Amino acid sequence: MKIIGFVGLPGSGKSVACQVARDMGLPVAVMGDVIRQEARSRGLLPTDTNHGMVGDDLRSSEGPEAVARRCLIGQKGNVSGLVVVDGIRSKSEVDYFRSIAEKFCLVEIRTCPEDRLRRIAARGRSDDGVVPNGPNEGPEILPESQRIFSPCQSDLRVAAEALEKRECRELGWGMHQATREADICLDNDGSVDDLRRKVRDILLRFC
Repeated sequence: MKIIGFVGLPGSGKSVACQVARDMGLPVAVMGDVIRQEARSRGLLPTDTNHGMVGDDLRSSEGPEAVARRCLIGQKGNVSGLVVVDGIRSKSEVDYFRSIAEKFCLVEIRTCPEDRLRRIAARGRSDDGVVPNGPNEGPEILPESQRIFSPCQSDLRVAAEALEKRECRELGWGMHQATREADICLDNDGSVDDLRRKVRDILLRFC
């Protein structure tokens, strides 16, 4: 099996990249779906806090590569020989995919913090912690020394604080170490169509 993995901070464009893969008829395994499914099985609301807790628990009880292992369970019958993986978050997960794949390519998607913040605020996912009238427990207010984003306009403040909390957790899982393992670095600094074109070119080369 050949595996292409996407890594990047929240809002960087991983979901767009994986939709390009689906449009090309390629199977996609979303690591976040493992967390969401496990949270549902435990009867938990789909909030950022609950998903973070489940992710921590799985990695603690089943090993740091637990989510990586689980996300490929549904791909055992895959006859295409290629799987696209969305949402790698640690070097342990990178090492796991490299160890089982005939060929593995890790693509880091980079986007400036301001663009990521606006996407998070606009996309309306309940597990981002910013959905009005949803299962939103409200963001934890971080001390100034831990802030990633500078103070911003009021309409983005909730999103910024929720995103800070999520990023601190994911960086704690080892995402920076994972990005250092990237074979390809893709700058998402243009339009969505630009990103789609870049991703499609990478996938075509790998296929």
